[in-house]
Amino acid sequence: MMKIVEISRRKFLEGSVALVVYGVAGCSLKKNPSDKEFEDLPKRDSIPFLCNMCRNKCAGFARIERGKVVKLDPNPWFPKSRNMLCPKGNAGIHSLYDPDRLKYPLIRIGKRGEGKYRRVTWDEAYRYITDKLVKIFDEEKDNRSALAFCNGEGFNKDEFISFFGTKMGSANFLDEGSICLNTKLGAMVLTLGEVCEPDIAGSDYLLISGANRFESLITPDSIDMIRRDGKKMIVLDPRCTVTALKADEWYPIRPGTDLAFCLAMSWIALKENLYDETFAKRHMVDFDVYRKHILSQQYTSSWAEEKTGVPAKTIEKIAREFFAAERPLYYPGRRSVWSENDFQFRRALLLLNALAGSIDRKGGLIYGKKFDIPYDYRNVNAPLYSNARDRFDLEGVVYGSKQGGSWLNFREMVVKDKAPYRVRAMVIRKHNVVQNMPDIEKTRAMLEKMDLIVVMDTMPSDTAVMADVILPECTYLEREDLVQAFGRLEPSLALRNKVIDPLYESKSMQEILKGLAKALSRPLFDVSKKWDSELSKNIEEIGETRAFEENGYDLGELYDKDVSERNRILIVKEFGEEAYRTLKERGVWYPRMDEFHKETSPHSYEYYPEEKRYYTMRGEKLAIKCYLKKLEKHGFDPMPVWKKRYDFHVPKGMFRLLTGRHVMFTQTATSNNRVLHELMATNCLWMNAAVGRARGFRNGEQVCVKSVVGKVILPLFLTNRIAPELLFFAHGFGMESDALENAYRIGASDNRLIEAKMEKIYGCAIMHETNVTVEPFREPSRICSENSRNGK
Repeated sequence: MMKIVEISRRKFLEGSVALVVYGVAGCSLKKNPSDKEFEDLPKRDSIPFLCNMCRNKCAGFARIERGKVVKLDPNPWFPKSRNMLCPKGNAGIHSLYDPDRLKYPLIRIGKRGEGKYRRVTWDEAYRYITDKLVKIFDEEKDNRSALAFCNGEGFNKDEFISFFGTKMGSANFLDEGSICLNTKLGAMVLTLGEVCEPDIAGSDYLLISGANRFESLITPDSIDMIRRDGKKMIVLDPRCTVTALKADEWYPIRPGTDLAFCLAMSWIALKENLYDETFAKRHMVDFDVYRKHILSQQYTSSWAEEKTGVPAKTIEKIAREFFAAERPLYYPGRRSVWSENDFQFRRALLLLNALAGSIDRKGGLIYGKKFDIPYDYRNVNAPLYSNARDRFDLEGVVYGSKQGGSWLNFREMVVKDKAPYRVRAMVIRKHNVVQNMPDIEKTRAMLEKMDLIVVMDTMPSDTAVMADVILPECTYLEREDLVQAFGRLEPSLALRNKVIDPLYESKSMQEILKGLAKALSRPLFDVSKKWDSELSKNIEEIGETRAFEENGYDLGELYDKDVSERNRILIVKEFGEEAYRTLKERGVWYPRMDEFHKETSPHSYEYYPEEKRYYTMRGEKLAIKCYLKKLEKHGFDPMPVWKKRYDFHVPKGMFRLLTGRHVMFTQTATSNNRVLHELMATNCLWMNAAVGRARGFRNGEQVCVKSVVGKVILPLFLTNRIAPELLFFAHGFGMESDALENAYRIGASDNRLIEAKMEKIYGCAIMHETNVTVEPFREPSRICSENSRNGK
């Protein structure tokens, strides 16, 4: 049995950010529902749910006893999670019952960031937001893009976009993509036509560069990476990670040089005719151009050794083994952008898979089949706002995400007043922007420019305590979400059912938007009447009531039915009554489920028989693009190429800082979970042991790490599992909100050090091109203040 240790709150520390609530006698943000509130409720068995502790969304069953969730179990019916629920998934109970969670609507009464709030009713919060937005939109002559809105990864993001974008009219939506994996997604769409899924289990030779599944995301496809029956896994990584330890072979590679390794493998394959010539000529568009390009550049193994640090003979061996394998796969990974050349590396990786014929087949990158769900929010009646301006953050970016934009470009233009109009308000949901992108102080500067910040979240994060209004959203166990489609090889539908009713005064996103719609619709319509000449003409023609109703100005169009009813209507119409009943009982449905689903060994299941899996879908229609003309038009290389500026170099006396996610924490979303802190109490700085000893450092001592944007203090971990010129520490620590009892100033935040550098093809933040210095820190009593804001 796991022992839970309560960590006492550190009060009144100098410079702390506390969440203090005024205005209600006896109100406490630490109060959990008492047992007496539930003692008369009947005992229930289990309810199917979908986890939200990471992006994998594993399925489970929640055990309920007298109104309380007492246990979370894996769901054996879901192909994606395969009867697995990891420790982080089990810790979801402690997110539900976290005493620090947001419980009531709050309005700021102190200085921004000071953390002083007044508890209010939902109607008071809605009125405050309405008054502020009416004033802003009126002063900006109904430019709806004066409001920016953002949402992190999750089920409800598209509906959130529909509300603030399609219905309210703002063009300025931002999401996690530009600080995560947009270069990978973009490279796949532009090269393969859509985002494909790696069939890890079906591959017999797995090559992994820069992805670290066993330290960052433990899911069934992570387990598939463990090689059996003669299969092989090769890992290239600057650190000897847990993933590297589980590989057949690990080779340390210099950061940012994976592209050079990939180009050399392509050169060897083409030079020695190792590639699948039939596949390449049939499916690779402009293949002859690409072949000539690679061979003419002389990307030899000796050249690659100079760039990567991987021996030439090793590169040759891996290339020959890879192309000799029956079903090789160069794993595309799921990670942030490490270097400026990340997009071109992703392209080179995809084209290397194509040279091996590992696209649209078992063991390769598969298109598969996915259920298309016609959500109601895709067809809302959208007003036409004549004065709404377009987004500006993709200026200077070749492709970029037209939906999620570029966080670094947006922030830079707002902070430096370079935007073509003022952005004066932000609505932030499920996105801790203060901690989630490089250079924390610049993010704070952006938020300080806002006249209104509204945060919808479950926890009092560093971003929440910068808000003017905090709207408490319920956790994933307290709501039903719209049905979702999963998987390509073994497609299925899965439903997040509500396990218990929302605690305290928290609400689901849909309920929050319903309240906002009721408060905002008419007042914002009145602003449009004043400034929108086209609307004024329309009112003269058909009258104000019809103009409001027929032109989509009612923001609450979707919310006359709750999510449960919307789900029932949608599922029954598209998939039938049996699918709906199964989703409510088992949480998962796919055609012929009872026929296909079989237990093959204790706790292991088959979901689709081999012959029914969707390995190959494109056939002769498969077209893989080698040459991208738009890149050439904008002054970029249309095919992957190495540039001199990509060479790895660290100035004398400095180190290159690497960072990454640890499996116990999902960015900063789970940073306050007390169970996860028992498993990993803090982060520490990895340093090469020989280098550390030569500099007089001791294992475990506190050190000060500095970059040009900030400094942090954290304990040192001396190890031979990292190269001499590198340092590493995990993301997800160093929170500054004093309302987070278990996370407050525990460890250090990497984004206090990482410089705001951006690649220009997708506008993504570059995470591994910051150099730092390290020195001893001999004053432990000052650690808290040194890791705080303005600690440069």
